[in-house]
Amino acid sequence: MTEILFDADEDWEKRVLCSDEACIGTIGPDGKCRECGKPYEGALPESHGQKTNPPPAPKEEQPAVPEDDASGEDWEKRVLCGDEACIGVIGPDGKCKECGRPLQ
Repeated sequence: MTEILFDADEDWEKRVLCSDEACIGTIGPDGKCRECGKPYEGALPESHGQKTNPPPAPKEEQPAVPEDDASGEDWEKRVLCGDEACIGVIGPDGKCKECGRPLQ
């Protein structure tokens, strides 16, 4: 599962949406849309582009997969689930770790 990271400095209540209604972007501190690059049409709020909170301390990054589980030898020995629609692997109990289906 992929973790979605949001900008911790983004104040969702104070964001300014792009003036192009077909665009999904927000206006950056430079007055241009972060998605399409068009300049904002109209007057921006005075506080736009100013950070209200100090940035949080950087978090210690954890590897997505522990190094022991990512070893080349174990990776080659894994047995994939028999269900082609499943992304799981067969565990020591003989069942898929993702869907629970037994190896057939």
